[in-house]
Amino acid sequence: MGIKEYDVFVIGTGTAGKGVAKECAAEGLTVAIADNRIYGGTCPNRGCDPKKVLVGATEVIELATKLKGKGVDSIPKVNWQDLQKFKENFTSAIPAATEKDLKKAGIELYHQSPKFLDENTLSVEGKTVKAKKIVVATGMKPMELKIPGREHLLHSDDFLHQPDLPEEIVFVGAGYIGMEFAHIAARCGSKVTVIEFGDRPLAPFEADIVDYLTKASEELGITFIFNAEVTKVEKLRTNFRVTFQKNGSSNSVKTKAVFNTAGRVPSIDQLDLEKGNVAFEKNGISVNEFLQNTTNKSVYACGDVSASGTLPLTPVSSQESRVVSINIRKGNTEKLDFPPVPSVVFTLPQLASIGLTEQQAKEKGYDIVVEFKCVPHWFNAKRINSTTYGYKSIVDKKRDLILGVHIIAPEAGEMINLFVLAMCGKLTTKDLKRMIFAYPTWGNDIKGMV
Repeated sequence: MGIKEYDVFVIGTGTAGKGVAKECAAEGLTVAIADNRIYGGTCPNRGCDPKKVLVGATEVIELATKLKGKGVDSIPKVNWQDLQKFKENFTSAIPAATEKDLKKAGIELYHQSPKFLDENTLSVEGKTVKAKKIVVATGMKPMELKIPGREHLLHSDDFLHQPDLPEEIVFVGAGYIGMEFAHIAARCGSKVTVIEFGDRPLAPFEADIVDYLTKASEELGITFIFNAEVTKVEKLRTNFRVTFQKNGSSNSVKTKAVFNTAGRVPSIDQLDLEKGNVAFEKNGISVNEFLQNTTNKSVYACGDVSASGTLPLTPVSSQESRVVSINIRKGNTEKLDFPPVPSVVFTLPQLASIGLTEQQAKEKGYDIVVEFKCVPHWFNAKRINSTTYGYKSIVDKKRDLILGVHIIAPEAGEMINLFVLAMCGKLTTKDLKRMIFAYPTWGNDIKGMV
């Protein structure tokens, strides 16, 4: 059997890879795509979407808890099994629907992770294929903790598919995933402990705002152990023992389940990149401004696996996919040039951020005006009895332009989107204050934040 040849071979069927494949196929290029997991990628199958469905049920618990005795008589309980069934309505059809969509576009499908044989040749499903352009869009996977007993560690996939929620849970790591899952589990009735190597959760976020979230998390019943390194996990008769080092001494905690939420790393270890002369680094595939690999010009990378310097978020993957698609179809004409990108941590309350932190703005030499306030007395928080509501805004004093905003609030995720519009449109704070928003809405509150 001869070697099959394609114009484009895409590795990964998530937001980034799927987008490139479909756009190239629509231009008449011969395209193949491969994945070693179910089609559709992380976000709809085992990430953002199913997580947000689980969060939805806990929003009911949170609101009822805040309003108990203020018009609400009782707090409902989450039926975890029913919630999981509901979540499946969103996830179960994704793989088959994705495959059907790609086949309809004339794309050939493979169900294995390819390996590079040389710069333009791959081995996949026992076949040898060649491609003029190869796109790596494999995303990220959980970082392995190389400690004794690591085989007992569960991951985010396992949490999202837990048939029964454990009574006690330890999360190792207080990043996005650890914090979001900790909040879900705690509101659904689990006793939650979070062990974090650093001195606080969510290291990349504005420290002053994270402090509010830490306090709110502790009030929820979450126990934090900071500045601690997990060194061992042991299986006991009915529990697990998690051993950690803190302040030079060894301590441990017993629990029913342990989840590794210490972070994610580029999913590239199965690709044999060296054989393809594909440069890579800690943050993923090395790329230039066109998202083209720095050593193998036939290779492009997009999404979380590209070391482009952007945030590993689904909307960013979509934009990187567009850049790669254009550059494959039209030559390197589209440079990576991103507007300010918002981030949201879907705890309750939510934490949202866009632009620079105060420290980053000072390091860049800006003359800044910083406004940092705790405002639970504002109407939108008071009407639902929310005690955690705060913000920090950083404004360029000379130009009156917003450099960064950081919010903790029940609807921080929606509020930050309005700051995206303001920052992308280069609106001054005076422009923003002159606008008329619907009242009383969370969106209207942003005028009081700058």
